Amino acid sequence: MSNAKSSPEAPADTARVLAPPPVLYGAALVVALVLHYAVHALRFAPRPPAALVALGAVLIVLGLALSIAVVRVFGRAGTPVPPYKPTTRFVSDGPYRYSRNPDYLGQTMTYVGIALVLNTAWPLVLLPLVVVAVQLGVVAREERYLEAKFGQEYRDYKERVRRWI
Repeated sequence: MSNAKSSPEAPADTARVLAPPPVLYGAALVVALVLHYAVHALRFAPRPPAALVALGAVLIVLGLALSIAVVRVFGRAGTPVPPYKPTTRFVSDGPYRYSRNPDYLGQTMTYVGIALVLNTAWPLVLLPLVVVAVQLGVVAREERYLEAKFGQEYRDYKERVRRWI
């Protein structure tokens, strides 16, 4: 019998991220919407221009499409998307040919699109905090994990492909 204590921490074979990025973006969006309704001063216009709403809708669609593409490429590779599950395969095709973090890029686009459609700048005010949280609490941890797990293959990939865009 082992004397090891069970821990609520993430399993050893994960990146041990701060939180899944959709949770970080979602929490910031909730805070932004509360601020929007509490402090009305940061609207883009009393009535948003149609072009602003259209741009927001386009960003939402493109962001969701990018995130869906990520889910599909992970599915084809047979490795889980959630960061709290062990990565079983290194993925470098699909949108990962152009960005090491296409899903987070898609989530950022969706987040900005929602701000535009809802005619509120509060999400944009909070966006730098979200991006820093994703960078330090998710991306940096995932990069360390992937480098430890996949070694030179991941280091070569980092040399070829930019982190964001």
